[in-house]
Amino acid sequence: MKNNHDIKTLNSLIETTLDSANGYAEAAKDAKSPQLVSLFNERSSERKEVASTLQKCVRSLGGKPEDEGTALASAHRMFVNLRASLTSNDNKAVVDEVERGEDHLKSKFESAMKDADLSPETQAFITDAYVSVRNGHDQMRDIKRAFHG
Repeated sequence: MKNNHDIKTLNSLIETTLDSANGYAEAAKDAKSPQLVSLFNERSSERKEVASTLQKCVRSLGGKPEDEGTALASAHRMFVNLRASLTSNDNKAVVDEVERGEDHLKSKFESAMKDADLSPETQAFITDAYVSVRNGHDQMRDIKRAFHG
């Protein structure tokens, strides 16, 4: 099937995007500020929308889209939750973790956008989705910088 590479790449992005959505949902539970809780919940919903769009693209290529995040992210969230329960977790620590996840997601999308083996249609879907990813990343980066002075 000529679409295999596109489907595999999109599914990898879907998994990581769902990881991001789940990470934001967890961050919303840990945040102490109502503004951050609201922001994290909004970003979680936005990430789910991005994943849904990528899933539609996989279906249009004749593939079966991923519908869960990665096992590694689940293990990471468990570690973060354990660490949070053992330390005095504050907004700064939550933002640091979210921003770290955003770095990973942004990097995965940027790598996919450089993949010359992807079809132009798949590249266009990824580039469109990247706008949301980049905006979320940049917002978290700016919030992290504000917390760290």
